[in-house]
Amino acid sequence: MKLFRKLKSKFYWYDFTVRGHRYRGSTQETRSVRALQIASLKLASVIERTDPLPTKPAVLQEFANRFLGWVNDSRLEEKTRKFYRNGWRLLKSTSVAVLRIDQITSDCAEQLKFPGSAANANCALRTLRRMLHKAEEWKAIGHAPKIKMMKEHGRHLRLDDEAERKLITGALACNWRPPTRELFRDIVMLMRDTGMRNERELFRMRIENLDWQNRVIFVPDSKTAEGRRLVPMSGRVFEILRNRCDARQKGWVFPSKRSASGYLRSICNLFRKARNKAGLPKELVLYCARHDYGTRVLMRTGNLAAVMRTMGHRDAKTAMHYQHPELEIVRAALDYRPPSSESAA
Repeated sequence: MKLFRKLKSKFYWYDFTVRGHRYRGSTQETRSVRALQIASLKLASVIERTDPLPTKPAVLQEFANRFLGWVNDSRLEEKTRKFYRNGWRLLKSTSVAVLRIDQITSDCAEQLKFPGSAANANCALRTLRRMLHKAEEWKAIGHAPKIKMMKEHGRHLRLDDEAERKLITGALACNWRPPTRELFRDIVMLMRDTGMRNERELFRMRIENLDWQNRVIFVPDSKTAEGRRLVPMSGRVFEILRNRCDARQKGWVFPSKRSASGYLRSICNLFRKARNKAGLPKELVLYCARHDYGTRVLMRTGNLAAVMRTMGHRDAKTAMHYQHPELEIVRAALDYRPPSSESAA
């Protein structure tokens, strides 16, 4: 280790190399004894790989390689891994990708713009927030800035009876094989009558978890602990599943030879084509059927606890996000006039 003074500098400087990397900087000390202590501390910290006085931090684009390596090797859910990969895909085309990670501030994040909805932007912002917190944890930066999310507006559309009819009619207008049309119809109806999450629950449904005698579906794994639940079968759900399973006693309800997982992963392309043929708004997605389920069940039963239990919700606040009360109900309540005492007599 070399300790020296530079011209026009009153401080002592250190210079050493560890593992092929050169470390050179000011000790900010004018006394040689004190400067040697600071330089020794620096050397010891580098050797222990816990460098409290780091060299110039990497740019975000370089740091992303380490972050994505952690994403792939950690015990994250596959959906979470996919979320962070998509978030980086959005971030790498922005101005922050070429900034050093210690230069990224809250103001930088607020100036970022992304295509699509607020949810799409928040995917990128949550990924950036996670990256910077990992940088802080790995001691690449001193402190991660606060990253504010954009305000998201909840889904206001329901996949109701009319939307279901139009979607199925739109599917008939598509140039699909009969099994594909039947699959699309079954998925739409099952989503509306079970309120299950499509990718995590419905598509992963197994025959072993169908209780034909009690007419319930057991959901063994879901987004939350409350998602592990029993879902009742309506009449048409029972009929659809019976036809789908036929004589099979085990396996996926929706097997797929194209998928490495062995089960159906998505019908997004089918849904988009049928929706376009039906002339429905692009904001209508398959998940809107879950909102329709929550609204219908609460409206017809008045039992919020039952809605929460069958939908796998943790609290009432979450459950209310899925409520879209009919305006006609409010209008009827306003127009209602109790019968007068004279007419009653």
